[in-house]
Amino acid sequence: MLYNTLDFAVFYGLVFGLYWFVFRDRLRIQNVLLLTASYVFYGWWDWRFLGLIAGGSLVDFVSSYQMSRTEDARRRKAWLMLSVVFNLGMLGFFKYFGFFVDSFIALAQSFGVTLGPRTLRVILPVGISFFVFQSLSYTIDVYRKRIKAATDPVAFLAFVSFFPQLVAGPIERASNLLPQFYKARRFDAEKAREGLRYILWGLFKKVVIADSLGQCVDLAVAHHEAYRGSVLAVSVFLFAIQLYCDFSGYSDMAYGTARLLGFDLMRNFNLPYFARDIFDFWRRWHISLTTWFRDYVFLPLSKGKTNLSKAMLIRNYLITFTVSGLWHGANWTYVIWGVLHGLYHIPYILFPQLKSTIQQTRPPYTVPGTVRAGLQIGLTLGLNLFALMFFMSPSVAHALSYMGHLFTPSLFQELNDFRLEFAGALAFLGLEWVVFHYRKHHPLEIGHWPAVLRWSVYYAMVLVILYFNYERRAFIYFQF
Repeated sequence: MLYNTLDFAVFYGLVFGLYWFVFRDRLRIQNVLLLTASYVFYGWWDWRFLGLIAGGSLVDFVSSYQMSRTEDARRRKAWLMLSVVFNLGMLGFFKYFGFFVDSFIALAQSFGVTLGPRTLRVILPVGISFFVFQSLSYTIDVYRKRIKAATDPVAFLAFVSFFPQLVAGPIERASNLLPQFYKARRFDAEKAREGLRYILWGLFKKVVIADSLGQCVDLAVAHHEAYRGSVLAVSVFLFAIQLYCDFSGYSDMAYGTARLLGFDLMRNFNLPYFARDIFDFWRRWHISLTTWFRDYVFLPLSKGKTNLSKAMLIRNYLITFTVSGLWHGANWTYVIWGVLHGLYHIPYILFPQLKSTIQQTRPPYTVPGTVRAGLQIGLTLGLNLFALMFFMSPSVAHALSYMGHLFTPSLFQELNDFRLEFAGALAFLGLEWVVFHYRKHHPLEIGHWPAVLRWSVYYAMVLVILYFNYERRAFIYFQF
């Protein structure tokens, strides 16, 4: 059930109507409705996997509840291990079974041993990486005594399966989202208007920009031998904009739909392509996942120490980003993408003066300051684009072939394809720069505009979305 379909519009309309007009001021029933709606939403993809999300949620609920009832360190750790093993075992089987088996077969063949092909084909449940990480972070936080264990199973199951952000995040923390299921929610007209603006802007990014650019990217990836290097280079840039608009568009719609129901989700993107170094980029890109890996992988590797040696920091970054790459998919291309981002951190660790501070994310508007910021932004974007050539490719061999055709004399030839799309992507970045400069969250923060002008913008965007909504592509991150 995609956000840009009539099915979702009808589904959400029914949920919204029951939620606010029939069950208003009845918190328990509202939560039951949200839980039911979330399971219907997830079952719409494939009802067979409802047992996974329900079973995992119950295991984590019971594990955390039992941890809260004892101070015995061994028992607490045993309940934690039950949750960790169940969640990671479920994730590992459904997402990585084929990857590891195929890799083992290929390794055996490199030593001259021929093994038969595997016969078990495992279907990947949509969004499994997101809801597993969300639920797992809860049990770890209960074990660390950072939050109290939930006592209301309905509220907890609704928290894990909350449909606005279920299949592609943001990966919410229990400390932020779970308490919102315990509090009475009141309809707020201003929050509702803000939510609608987020939904409209998210739909525009997904339908008009991401899906349109996706057609060009698909052609370039599938037939890269037929294109000039200049076209292939532009196609990587188009993929970067496609990926960003696709994923951040989903996050905007998730934020907006949750906002209409009285919930506040975390912000998952903050204009990442204006980052001035790789650290700044990961403060802005997929923030919920970045902070998850920071808290549950990077910091545990550091064992609570703050004065780590540079060698230890490099090790921790390489491990964290390699695992992050594997999280994205069961393919060596994602692993290489993660390793590259780990390697990108090394110069900044060895030479800390290269890092920009948070206060420097906007350049001082002098000629030297602007030039310096532009070079930093360009370098960071270039590093991202190089890694994305692996991310966008179906295999490592394909990525290397793509690079081989890109880095040729034709790279400097005139761009003869995708000119309009390239101009559109640059125009989008220009609009993002305006948002960045004025410290806004999105371009539709225009509530102070005259009503005629404001509604003209809204109606124009709706018409453009309807015009482009002919090829409904699934969100890219659904496969993760």
